[in-house]
Amino acid sequence: MDDSQVLAIGKALADGKRFEMLRRIAKSKEAPTCSCIKEWTGLSPATVTHHLQELEAAGLIAAERCGKYVHVSLRRDIWDEYLKKLSEI
Repeated sequence: MDDSQVLAIGKALADGKRFEMLRRIAKSKEAPTCSCIKEWTGLSPATVTHHLQELEAAGLIAAERCGKYVHVSLRRDIWDEYLKKLSEI
């Protein structure tokens, strides 16, 4: 993981709503849909989509389309690398 990705992840997590979304996604037993995340947060669909795009651009989540639904999951490999990089500080 290079420094630019570490910075992108830090920027994505700096927003409290995105951080909470990622926490809930990580704790979910099954990959939640965008609709589930909308219910958790009370945010509009457009705002949820924006936050998920930021998390995906940072490499923190994977999005998989199943019919009309999009399921999101934490990319544990990236999360573990990020934590390892932070521990080197």
